[in-house]
Amino acid sequence: MRHVIGHLVRGFADVVFPPRCVACHGLVEQPAAASATAGAAAGPALPLRHVCATCEGRIRRAEPPHCPACGFPYSGEADPENPPLCEHCEGLDPAWTSARTTVLLAGPARALVHELKYHRGQHVLPDIEAIIRGHGYVCDFLRGAALVPVPLHPRKERERGFNQSALLAGCFARATGGEATGTRVAPLLRRVLDTQTQTTLSRAARRANLKNAFALAGGPSINPDQHYILIDDVFTTGSTLNACARVLRRAGVVNLDVVTFGHG
Repeated sequence: MRHVIGHLVRGFADVVFPPRCVACHGLVEQPAAASATAGAAAGPALPLRHVCATCEGRIRRAEPPHCPACGFPYSGEADPENPPLCEHCEGLDPAWTSARTTVLLAGPARALVHELKYHRGQHVLPDIEAIIRGHGYVCDFLRGAALVPVPLHPRKERERGFNQSALLAGCFARATGGEATGTRVAPLLRRVLDTQTQTTLSRAARRANLKNAFALAGGPSINPDQHYILIDDVFTTGSTLNACARVLRRAGVVNLDVVTFGHG
C-alpha cells in the first residue's frame, strides 16, 4: 500500500513540478504506465526521476573484468586467475580482499552524487537505488553481507545533515532484498578525528591525515563468520577505505570487502 500511495504522490508532484535532469537540466519525461509496485525489494527498477532518458543512456556500469582492489574495469584483457591492480591502486596495499563499484563517475552519475552530497539532494536516492538494483553483478556480491558505511565526523555530519555513505548503504541493502536476503546495514565505525579535507592531498598525505581517524562505534561484537562490506560513495585513492578496513581487521573481521557507488 505504501508503494502505491508513494507512486500516486510522486505522479501528482511530477505534474505540478516536473522534475529536471540533474545532468543536463532538461525536463524528465515519466512513463505514464510505470508500475505502482515497481521498486519493491528485489523487484524491477523504477524509471529514473531525476535523470532523463538520454543522460541515463550515458551512465556506464562497472562490469568485469576489473581491478580486484577497486572494481575499476580494465581497458583490455586481464588474467582472471591473477588479475593485476589497476593504476589507481598501485601502492595501495588494500586491507580488504575484493571490491566492486557500481558505475564510473562521469557525467550523469557524477551529477547524481554531487546532488546528494553538496545540495542536500536526498531526493535522488531512489534513482541511485534503481541504478544499483539494475546491476545484478554488484547485487549478487552484496547479498547476505553486513554493510558498514564509512562514517563522517559528527561536526561534518551535522553540517551536511546526513552521512551520504550511510544513506547509500541503505540503498544497497534495499536493492539486494534487505533482511529477506540477510543483507543489513551495520554502523560499526565512528570518526574520531575531524581531519582536513582529502580532496587536494596526495595518497601519502591522505594516509597520514587519516592516521587514527576511525574507531569502532561499539555495539554488537564482530562475528568472524560474517561477510562485511565497507560502503562509500566514491572510490578515489582508497585511503579512507583502507583506514576503515584496518580498524575492522584489528577488531577481528575476517571476510572483508568494499563496494562503492562510483569510481573516479
